[in-house]
Amino acid sequence: MSATTLERPASLRAVWPAILGLSVVFLVEMLDNSVLNVALPTIARELNATASDLQWITSGYSLLFGGLMIAFGTIADRYGTRRVMLIGLSLFALASLAVLAVRTPGQLVAVRAVLGITAAMTAPGTMALCFRLFDQENLLMRATAFISTVGLAGLAVGPTVGGLVLQVLPWQTLLVMNVPIAVLAIVCIRRGIPADDASNRNSAPLDLLGALLGTATIVLALWTATLAVEDGWAHRTPWLAGLATLLSATGFVRHERRTAHPMFDFAVLKRPQVSAGLAYQAALGLSMAVLAYSVSLQLQLVWGWSPAQAALGNLPQVITMIAVGPFVEKLVDRLGTHRAGPLGAAAVIAGLLVYALLGRQDYIWIAIALTLTAAGMRVVMVIASVTVMRGFPEDQVSTGAALNDTGQEVASSIGMAVTGTIVAAALTGSLTDITAGPASVHAFENAVTTATLTLTAISTALVTWAIRRNRKI
Repeated sequence: MSATTLERPASLRAVWPAILGLSVVFLVEMLDNSVLNVALPTIARELNATASDLQWITSGYSLLFGGLMIAFGTIADRYGTRRVMLIGLSLFALASLAVLAVRTPGQLVAVRAVLGITAAMTAPGTMALCFRLFDQENLLMRATAFISTVGLAGLAVGPTVGGLVLQVLPWQTLLVMNVPIAVLAIVCIRRGIPADDASNRNSAPLDLLGALLGTATIVLALWTATLAVEDGWAHRTPWLAGLATLLSATGFVRHERRTAHPMFDFAVLKRPQVSAGLAYQAALGLSMAVLAYSVSLQLQLVWGWSPAQAALGNLPQVITMIAVGPFVEKLVDRLGTHRAGPLGAAAVIAGLLVYALLGRQDYIWIAIALTLTAAGMRVVMVIASVTVMRGFPEDQVSTGAALNDTGQEVASSIGMAVTGTIVAAALTGSLTDITAGPASVHAFENAVTTATLTLTAISTALVTWAIRRNRKI
């Protein structure tokens, strides 16, 4: 299939191998973020793993995945987005196979770290290669919605499939399953997406020091947020990690402003479509964090639901995101991005308010809150992603895609840290002590309300600013 054929296809079906390949890439990224969670008790028994080992098995992947995306985005812009993705997928498959040789917790941590690195190699290419396939905005939104729907569907059924697999097969199977998925993605991408064109690459030298400082800043920021939730601000580790984050960020900004060939041009961030899209993504990250942290705790610790019941209680969010996906393009066609974006953001904010003010009374209000936020997030997520990418030059699209994803992930970690800090400050004991009596329950619910309203206010400010920026486009 030639590049000419793929320049301006009239539908997604015309380039179905490419769409299938990119969907599979996003699916495996989503699954690997959480697929091992269901197997942690088994892993602890078989590998004699400590609580600290289990923490690194889960967080090691996400820290490196989130921290390295921008660095690999800049590498892809210079050496070829398709090439970097194919290399990343090949290494991802090999690392998944390596789990068969794991005998200690440290070895599994190492495997998960390599998986995080290779996933970061593939992530920026998903959106960047969509832009290579399509030029029309409606097709871009349709492709983005479809690819993300596949990933969300996988996220919804992942824990259930993982639990069923563990009933008959060893836990290593959960990672070995990545191999055929990665192979399918490689075949589809090689067949459906044209080879990288050297004339469209970023010809500037790679800013290695900037990449190192930028990666360190993001990893440290994510780690600080994780430590704040797990250890609390009473310990010195979050403060030390936070200080290291500030020092690294300061060094990164100073270097980028002085070097002749920065990792990416800060002037791009001043473009209305880029800054507005990133503000929308940050608002979504904060919103997702407070719900992800609070709802399951509310259902299990306050209302006494089992983990399985709590998982079912969260389904309205996932189901709504999947169901709304096919209608995003139609909504944008009817209202335009300048109206559809604020409408979606208003649904998110309304859902947060419903949860903050009524969520403690009855599950129906939680279901309504999850449905509203999910519908709004789905609309805003697609619009913001395409808007951010449109603001980057053609030779920096992978960097733009990485920045878009990283911004939401960092905001989500910050939101989780804020929520966890407020809840911890309100309780005299640990989270498991919530069931000790009405006073503990009341303190927890008030803390959740405070955290939700706080993050809602910040999200509203970000959305308002984004709307104003969009008016300048």
